[in-house]
Order: sequence, then structure tokens, then C-alpha cells
Amino acid sequence: MTTEMQLAYVLRLLVAAVLGALVGIEREARGRDAGMRTFGAVALGACAFTILSVAAVPPDHDTARIAAQIVTGVGFLGAGVILRGHGHISGLTTSATLWATAAVGMAVGYGLFLLAVATAALLLALLLLRQVPWLPGRANDKPPGE
Repeated sequence: MTTEMQLAYVLRLLVAAVLGALVGIEREARGRDAGMRTFGAVALGACAFTILSVAAVPPDHDTARIAAQIVTGVGFLGAGVILRGHGHISGLTTSATLWATAAVGMAVGYGLFLLAVATAALLLALLLLRQVPWLPGRANDKPPGE
């Protein structure tokens, strides 16, 4: 493998880590245990495994097996952040966001940068929608001005 190709893969790793960290900043700002470093690491790891599945697995072998294990492994990691106690479940949003952030890393690993950026942006938008006070299910269900 050429040095240029390896540098391109390193760039992918950096992009994945930054996109993951951006999503993690929102979680960290909410005081969640899984924050910028955790989300950056999930995206970076998913990207690295995806690159390995493409670059290191011979073409006549099934490269999708590694990608499938990323989804399963991050699902297991996400299960670890879900807590149940006193009739309340917490950590579901963090868990789902970890899982989706792995998809961001995988997209970058496959070189699908636009898909990765769009997914990270949508994740941030979904998380930030919690800030809108008049959405149904919030303490104040009235639109602004009512």
C-alpha cells in the first residue's frame, strides 16, 4: 500500500473522530457520561474497522462481516449506558446516538464523506431539537407567542 493511500486513510480517521466528537459535545454539555471523547472514539473505531475491512481483507473474501460486527459491538456498548431504576429508564438517547455515530465513522471509512457529514448534522439537529420548548411532550407545549 502506498504512503499516499495510507495518508488518505489517516485523513479519514481524523474526519471520523472530529464528526464523532462534535456529536459528543452535545451529550457532554448535557452532563452525560459518554461525551466528546467517547463519541469521537466510537466514530474513529468504526472508521478504522471499516478501512481494515476494505484495505486488509482480500477481495475474494466477505468484507461485510467486519461491518456487521461494528453494528453489533456498538450496540453492546450502547446497552451499557442504559440504566433502569425506580421506574425510570435513562441513557436511551445516548445509546442510540452512539450507535448512529458508529454509522458516521463507517461512512467515512468507506469514503462517503457527504453521507457522514449529513448523518452527523442530522444527529446534532435531533439532539438540539430538545431545546425547542413548544415541542409535544415538553413542559410547555405551547408554540412561541401563545
